[in-house]
Amino acid sequence: MSDPKSAAELAAEVKTAFQQALDDVKGKAEEALGKAKAGEALTTSFKGQVDEALVKMNGFKTQLDELEQKAARGGNGDDVEHKSFGQQFVESEGFKSFADSDFAKSIGRADLRVKATITTSDADAAGSIGAAITPTRLPVILELPQRRLTVRDLISAGRMDGNTLEYVQETGFTNNAAPVGETDAKPSSDIQLESVSTSAKVIAHWMKASKQALSDFSQLRSLIDGRLIYGLKFVEENQLLNGTGTGQNLHGIIPQASPFAAPSGSPAAETSIDVLRIAMLQATLAEFPSTGVVLNPVDWASIELTKDASGWYIIANPQGTVQPTIWGLPVVQTQAIAQSKFLTGAFKMGAQLFDRWDARIEVGYVNDDFTRNLVTILAEERLALAVYRPEAFVYGDIEPVTP
Repeated sequence: MSDPKSAAELAAEVKTAFQQALDDVKGKAEEALGKAKAGEALTTSFKGQVDEALVKMNGFKTQLDELEQKAARGGNGDDVEHKSFGQQFVESEGFKSFADSDFAKSIGRADLRVKATITTSDADAAGSIGAAITPTRLPVILELPQRRLTVRDLISAGRMDGNTLEYVQETGFTNNAAPVGETDAKPSSDIQLESVSTSAKVIAHWMKASKQALSDFSQLRSLIDGRLIYGLKFVEENQLLNGTGTGQNLHGIIPQASPFAAPSGSPAAETSIDVLRIAMLQATLAEFPSTGVVLNPVDWASIELTKDASGWYIIANPQGTVQPTIWGLPVVQTQAIAQSKFLTGAFKMGAQLFDRWDARIEVGYVNDDFTRNLVTILAEERLALAVYRPEAFVYGDIEPVTP
């Protein structure tokens, strides 16, 4: 009886058969091309021959791939079998001898001797293989949560040159326009203008990292860049709303906004929803209709959870996916505004943000960084905020005042 052929020998035979099948398919293809050029239609019989040749070729190709993989693994292609302790035990001569005798009558034991129990311990002891176990490491950095920043989107954006931004603000207007009779003197009106200037402020921070860390961990650089830029925008949002205007702080909208005061003749506010509507009325009467509302997330959640006497939500739809709105205006939720406070107004008409430097990342050597294989990563931006019309904004307590 001849010895069984190895995987390599079988692969060689199948490869020859595959090449013959491939040549057959090529011949059929050339024949079909010639018929097509001659305008001759392909018969059903010929198409069947082509299909049969393709099936035969693909079959040999599949066999060839399998045999080549087995040959690459070595030997006749059989995978190395790793037996468990249980399998080794039941296949041991001791157990077979014990099992061949009558279990019920035998008094004895069968054993498989193992030098040491294998454990995952990393101690320096027999059977300890913990050091050989590679931990599973996720290829991501689990970052800290980031606040959603949206106040900038409410305000008009612009560019500026130099450090100082100047504009002329109308501070008063006396309108004496009136119907005038023939030959009568015409009334005069008055307007007051004031020159206002503000300067661009720099928001910046930095951190150091070793060159080895940046080279060996590709995600680290992108994480640093993203976190540094987020830090700028986090402070920027707080400055746009609450900046005091002193030192290197922007002069934010809230310190300049008009305090909420119910206009004469307006209905009494009974709920937070009423307060917001009356505040919008205040802005409208100042000729600056509101374009948005800024609320703390806690206060907005309280409004959304307001129910009527029947238990139905007044504002929110728990299954809705629409942008949060109230009284037809978009609601911006941010923790940059204090709880129990609100801000509304004509954001695009009343204020404008000017970028002198866009937020950017710079990397360089500082002091002895070069000799210590360190790099300094700097993030900064330079911007100015112009609040053209402080009366375009209304700021106050969201809870109604108890009479």
